[in-house]
Amino acid sequence: MNINQDNFIVRPMTLADLKLAISWAANEGWNPGIDDVNNFYVADPEGFLIGELNGEPISCISMVRYSKNFNFVGIYIVKPEWRKKGYGFRTWQEAFKLINNQSAALDAVLEQVNTYRKSGFEPAHSHLRYQGIIPGKISPDIQDLKTVNFEKICSYDSLYFPAERSNFLKSWINQPNGKSYGIINDGNLIGYGVIRKAQEGFKIGPIFAENREIAEKLFLALCSYSDNQNVYIDVPNINQPAINLVEDYQMQCVFECVRMYSVQKPNLDWQNIFGVTSLELG
Repeated sequence: MNINQDNFIVRPMTLADLKLAISWAANEGWNPGIDDVNNFYVADPEGFLIGELNGEPISCISMVRYSKNFNFVGIYIVKPEWRKKGYGFRTWQEAFKLINNQSAALDAVLEQVNTYRKSGFEPAHSHLRYQGIIPGKISPDIQDLKTVNFEKICSYDSLYFPAERSNFLKSWINQPNGKSYGIINDGNLIGYGVIRKAQEGFKIGPIFAENREIAEKLFLALCSYSDNQNVYIDVPNINQPAINLVEDYQMQCVFECVRMYSVQKPNLDWQNIFGVTSLELG
């Protein structure tokens, strides 16, 4: 994996390295969750790479390998003073050696869409980040997700995420500075959502639900955890009921990125995805 040209190497991250990379993400304005280091690392400990020049960390990327048909690229950052010198591309190349021409996905900022196209990625749709302060409320049929059978959660999650991710989910729904809720009907999970404390405010993701009514109950329950601070949620623009839901609560769109895929696009029912899990991990 190591490349030694110009004393530049790319190697797997330690947890301490990932903490540094997440701090870079915060500097870029990505507003990561305060527990994201541990939550992300369990998804694929060998999938997070850091680039060092003469021993100094200057670049990072993640290639989380969920399955042979779905890998996700994130946390692709080069320190500002080292940009446009080729180190970012060499970091990128090392990440793609991990998947041997398999399918990959990423969320691209608008100005980088054409760059990723040159690497074989094609746009699918946009994700719109909405922000607002929502008091929230917990309806009687809302259930703490920690009390729901974990296999049932994983089974439901697999309907709306294109690969098995039980290690990640176990961490994600139990994170110390977050809350997760679900709704059960006739013994079946029909929706769940997670909210986590971010560097500023709170982030919701995902919300998977069978319809808008269920999604709205989950959304309001999650917002009740936000302590009247800003709440952020990344909504697929191809789910109009999801857009209507957040706009009905006067949330404002503050950011847009583009979901892109290489090789193979997964077949997902985006009409039941009211908020994506994370722009860094899919």
